[in-house]
Amino acid sequence: MTTATPAASAAPAPSARIGEVAQAAARAFDLLPAGPGGPGGRRPGGHAASGPAQRLRTDPDSVERDLMKLVLTLVELLRQLMERTALHRVDEGDLTEEQEERVGMTLMTLQERMAELCEQHGLRPEDLNLDLGPLGTLLPPR
Repeated sequence: MTTATPAASAAPAPSARIGEVAQAAARAFDLLPAGPGGPGGRRPGGHAASGPAQRLRTDPDSVERDLMKLVLTLVELLRQLMERTALHRVDEGDLTEEQEERVGMTLMTLQERMAELCEQHGLRPEDLNLDLGPLGTLLPPR
Protein backbone atom coordinates (compact mmCIF):
# COMPACT_ATOMS: atom_id res chain seq x y z
CA MET A 1 0.00 0.00 0.00
CA THR A 2 1.45 3.35 -1.02
CA THR A 3 0.58 6.70 0.43
CA ALA A 4 1.10 10.05 -1.22
CA THR A 5 3.77 12.20 0.35
CA PRO A 6 2.84 15.78 1.25
CA ALA A 7 5.30 17.13 -1.35
CA ALA A 8 3.74 15.06 -4.12
CA SER A 9 0.20 16.13 -3.28
CA ALA A 10 1.21 19.83 -3.04
CA ALA A 11 2.81 19.93 -6.51
CA PRO A 12 0.68 21.73 -9.11
CA ALA A 13 -0.74 19.71 -11.97
CA PRO A 14 1.45 19.74 -15.11
CA SER A 15 -1.23 21.63 -17.06
CA ALA A 16 -1.31 24.36 -14.38
CA ARG A 17 2.48 24.68 -14.49
CA ILE A 18 2.42 24.96 -18.29
CA GLY A 19 -0.15 27.72 -17.97
CA GLU A 20 2.13 29.60 -15.53
CA VAL A 21 5.08 29.27 -17.89
CA ALA A 22 2.97 30.44 -20.83
CA GLN A 23 1.80 33.49 -18.89
CA ALA A 24 5.35 34.34 -17.84
CA ALA A 25 6.55 34.02 -21.44
CA ALA A 26 3.67 36.18 -22.67
CA ARG A 27 4.62 38.89 -20.18
CA ALA A 28 8.31 38.62 -21.06
CA PHE A 29 7.75 38.86 -24.80
CA ASP A 30 4.82 41.25 -24.74
CA LEU A 31 5.02 43.81 -27.53
CA LEU A 32 4.77 47.30 -26.15
CA PRO A 33 2.31 49.81 -27.59
CA ALA A 34 3.82 52.05 -30.22
CA GLY A 35 2.44 55.20 -28.56
CA PRO A 36 4.71 57.41 -26.45
CA GLY A 37 5.31 55.53 -23.24
CA GLY A 38 2.47 53.08 -23.74
CA PRO A 39 -0.48 52.93 -21.38
CA GLY A 40 0.16 55.16 -18.42
CA GLY A 41 3.70 55.94 -19.59
CA ARG A 42 5.00 52.76 -17.93
CA ARG A 43 6.44 49.59 -19.40
CA PRO A 44 5.63 46.12 -18.07
CA GLY A 45 7.44 45.60 -14.79
CA GLY A 46 6.88 49.23 -13.77
CA HIS A 47 9.80 50.70 -15.73
CA ALA A 48 9.28 54.19 -17.10
CA ALA A 49 9.11 54.27 -20.88
CA SER A 50 12.04 56.06 -22.46
CA GLY A 51 10.40 56.52 -25.85
CA PRO A 52 8.08 54.87 -28.29
CA ALA A 53 8.52 51.12 -28.65
CA GLN A 54 8.88 49.56 -32.05
CA ARG A 55 6.11 47.23 -33.08
CA LEU A 56 6.51 44.09 -35.10
CA ARG A 57 5.50 44.90 -38.66
CA THR A 58 3.45 42.20 -40.28
CA ASP A 59 2.88 43.95 -43.60
CA PRO A 60 3.37 41.32 -46.33
CA ASP A 61 5.18 43.90 -48.46
CA SER A 62 7.86 44.51 -45.81
CA VAL A 63 8.43 40.92 -44.67
CA GLU A 64 11.34 40.29 -47.03
CA ARG A 65 13.07 43.55 -46.08
CA ASP A 66 12.51 42.95 -42.35
CA LEU A 67 13.84 39.41 -42.63
CA MET A 68 16.90 40.66 -44.52
CA LYS A 69 17.40 43.32 -41.83
CA LEU A 70 17.35 40.64 -39.12
CA VAL A 71 19.76 38.38 -41.02
CA LEU A 72 22.16 41.24 -41.76
CA THR A 73 22.01 42.35 -38.12
CA LEU A 74 23.08 38.89 -36.98
CA VAL A 75 25.82 38.70 -39.64
CA GLU A 76 27.11 42.15 -38.61
CA LEU A 77 27.17 41.11 -34.95
CA LEU A 78 29.17 37.99 -35.84
CA ARG A 79 31.48 40.01 -38.11
CA GLN A 80 32.26 42.45 -35.30
CA LEU A 81 32.87 39.58 -32.85
CA MET A 82 35.23 37.90 -35.35
CA GLU A 83 37.03 41.21 -35.88
CA ARG A 84 37.55 41.70 -32.15
CA THR A 85 38.74 38.11 -31.74
CA ALA A 86 41.19 38.54 -34.62
CA LEU A 87 42.53 41.79 -33.17
CA HIS A 88 42.97 40.11 -29.79
CA ARG A 89 44.86 37.22 -31.40
CA VAL A 90 47.08 39.67 -33.29
CA ASP A 91 47.80 41.57 -30.06
CA GLU A 92 48.66 38.29 -28.32
CA GLY A 93 50.94 37.22 -31.19
CA ASP A 94 48.96 34.03 -31.84
CA LEU A 95 48.95 34.47 -35.64
CA THR A 96 51.67 34.29 -38.23
CA GLU A 97 52.09 37.21 -40.63
CA GLU A 98 50.41 35.19 -43.36
CA GLN A 99 47.44 34.39 -41.11
CA GLU A 100 47.13 38.05 -40.09
CA GLU A 101 47.07 39.08 -43.75
CA ARG A 102 44.47 36.44 -44.62
CA VAL A 103 42.22 37.34 -41.66
CA GLY A 104 42.52 41.06 -42.47
CA MET A 105 41.59 40.53 -46.12
CA THR A 106 38.67 38.28 -45.16
CA LEU A 107 37.29 40.83 -42.69
CA MET A 108 37.66 43.67 -45.20
CA THR A 109 35.88 41.62 -47.88
CA LEU A 110 33.09 40.75 -45.46
CA GLN A 111 32.67 44.40 -44.48
CA GLU A 112 32.50 45.45 -48.16
CA ARG A 113 29.97 42.72 -48.89
CA MET A 114 27.86 43.80 -45.92
CA ALA A 115 27.83 47.37 -47.26
CA GLU A 116 26.74 46.07 -50.69
CA LEU A 117 23.94 43.98 -49.18
CA CYS A 118 22.72 46.90 -47.08
CA GLU A 119 22.65 49.13 -50.14
CA GLN A 120 20.93 46.45 -52.22
CA HIS A 121 18.13 46.13 -49.65
CA GLY A 122 17.80 49.83 -48.87
CA LEU A 123 19.34 49.60 -45.40
CA ARG A 124 21.95 51.73 -43.67
CA PRO A 125 24.45 50.25 -41.24
CA GLU A 126 22.66 52.16 -38.44
CA ASP A 127 19.45 50.27 -39.30
CA LEU A 128 21.09 47.03 -38.22
CA ASN A 129 21.52 48.11 -34.61
CA LEU A 130 18.75 46.94 -32.29
CA ASP A 131 17.75 48.94 -29.22
CA LEU A 132 17.68 46.57 -26.26
CA GLY A 133 16.13 49.11 -23.91
CA PRO A 134 17.96 49.44 -20.59
CA LEU A 135 20.74 47.16 -21.89
CA GLY A 136 21.68 49.64 -24.62
CA THR A 137 22.16 48.72 -28.25
CA LEU A 138 23.02 45.33 -29.69
CA LEU A 139 26.02 46.53 -31.68
CA PRO A 140 28.72 48.63 -30.07
CA PRO A 141 29.52 52.03 -31.59
CA ARG A 142 32.08 51.88 -34.35
